[in-house]
Amino acid sequence: MTRILIIEDEKAIRMALEDDFMAEGFQVDSANSGTAGLQKGSEPNYDIILLDIMLPEMDGFEVLKELRKRNVRTPIIMLTAKSLEIDKILGLEFGVDDYVTKPFSPRELQARVKAVLRRVNEKPKISSEKQISFGKIMVDFQKYECFKEGKKITLTTLEFDLLKFLIDKKGNIVDRDQIMNEVWGADVFVAPRTVDTHILNLRKKIEDNPAQPEWIIGVRGRGYKFLSS
Repeated sequence: MTRILIIEDEKAIRMALEDDFMAEGFQVDSANSGTAGLQKGSEPNYDIILLDIMLPEMDGFEVLKELRKRNVRTPIIMLTAKSLEIDKILGLEFGVDDYVTKPFSPRELQARVKAVLRRVNEKPKISSEKQISFGKIMVDFQKYECFKEGKKITLTTLEFDLLKFLIDKKGNIVDRDQIMNEVWGADVFVAPRTVDTHILNLRKKIEDNPAQPEWIIGVRGRGYKFLSS
């Protein structure tokens, strides 16, 4: 049974989410504050976490940062009521696996959760190689580990899957629609700027100079291309 932790301080929303996910067969736990959510989320008991931003005691950004500091790799979807927070969410150094803006429908949120879980649980689709190296980077897609000059780099699950897709299509231009359908899933709506922001974040982690990328190249008006080593 899939285990989900809901960190949400608004009682009506929290209870509605609990009911919705229990009806879908999830094992549900919840917390109504940032500190309580951090305590529960630090335990290896969950397959995915829903994290509201506006929380008492610690806001969602602080909870996310502390969870990642503690090396908690559980996929996280952030919930926000403010469109102005979206850029901040996407630009987070530690990264989130997805975000949903309020108000949202139960169907939309469940689709996002299932899409993230699908990405996490799917077996790697890139050739038969478990490890791929290019330049100073070594990636192990089986273990979801990435190293640059021997130093471990923290990538989110989504960033691994994005990199995996680009490498799989190396030498070919892929447009944003292809990336959205293959990485996020055809049943999940993703804004094109979300793709661009994740590409930028990935460049910051693997490129020596993100402003002049060596590996993930933008092709004006068409999309992106991963250059062969």
